[in-house]
Amino acid sequence: MAHEEAKAGGGNEKLVIRNIGLVLSGDIDRPILDADTIVSVGGRIAAIGREKDLDLAGAHNVIDANGTAVTPGLIDSHVHPVAGDWTPRQNQLGWIESNLHGGVTTMISAGEVHTPGRPRDVVGLKAMAIYAQRTFSAFRPSGVKVHAGAPVIEPEMVEEDFRDLAAAGVKLLGEVGLGGVKDGATARRMVAWARKYGIQSTIHTGGPSIPGSGLIDKDVVLEADTDVVGHINGGHTALPTDQIRCICEGCGRGLELVHNGNERAALYTLRVAREMNQLERIILGTDAPAGSGVQPLGIMRMVSMLSSLGDVPAEIALCFATGNTARMRSLDCGLIEVGRAADFVLMDKAQHSAGKDLLDSIQLGDLPGIGMTIIDGVVRTQRSRNTPPATKVPVIAGH
Repeated sequence: MAHEEAKAGGGNEKLVIRNIGLVLSGDIDRPILDADTIVSVGGRIAAIGREKDLDLAGAHNVIDANGTAVTPGLIDSHVHPVAGDWTPRQNQLGWIESNLHGGVTTMISAGEVHTPGRPRDVVGLKAMAIYAQRTFSAFRPSGVKVHAGAPVIEPEMVEEDFRDLAAAGVKLLGEVGLGGVKDGATARRMVAWARKYGIQSTIHTGGPSIPGSGLIDKDVVLEADTDVVGHINGGHTALPTDQIRCICEGCGRGLELVHNGNERAALYTLRVAREMNQLERIILGTDAPAGSGVQPLGIMRMVSMLSSLGDVPAEIALCFATGNTARMRSLDCGLIEVGRAADFVLMDKAQHSAGKDLLDSIQLGDLPGIGMTIIDGVVRTQRSRNTPPATKVPVIAGH
């Protein structure tokens, strides 16, 4: 699908998705909705319910879901973009569009750290962050929403730098620890400045991942007090389990689990969060592109892994990749509720899966087949080229 500039989808166009077999809301408190039809107008959800009770007249586009499930668009909470749909880390084109075929409709930058010649001086790092914020705000690869412009903090920064960044539209910090700030006290001071000006923060957790990064242990993580504990399961190398437990119990912040991390540590974190009755803190990312490459199915694979090996109902595990992240990141997508962005994935169990239905197949460890993605009420892809083929697929029934 061709790349495009960012714009609100569809003007005032009306989209109807009917004949839905299962509506998965993304809301961990109410993951399954009693509905078979969704209506969006102007790229935002206008109504959810039973077809007989909704006004479907005047639809510009009608999707027959053919009994498949509808979920919110998946959110990758941890990516490292650089320029458009190209990554120098693996010298690969089209990685974002390929993730769209894995159901990812929104991405959050944890720093544009793979940019060749990345500046470390304060003027340069601020300029690069503003540049990334501007370019990805104006350009959506294949329609995917990439929230970028995430500067990596350096010790020379002062409060005015954070004020300037916020005034320019920067809303994220890159992973604390990937730059020169690696001690808890300095990080805490700068994170507080960022928070004062409405900039959200995350921290590298675990062993070093790229040249210039280092070990960030529990003491630094807890003292820094970032909004999200980035890849608590390591990126790639995880902390010992006693330190992971200390972090989970010692703060109330987001616990991010990534595909490029340690799977055993991810399952341990999940178990601790469940013991604490705080599954709403679990969010998912890939940490791609990275040394492990690009993982177009990384988010869906995490959902399946956590559900099957972590013994979490599939409808709850899907919330880790949607509503949990949306609420923690203050996004207008990620939940199927009126007023939210009309970003959806239509999926069904893979052909010949041992599962009796979609949710059962995920809980058995299979990946679903994705039949369609929709962003801002506009169909972006149909049958995925990356997932296994779905048992049932939706169709565009009319315009």
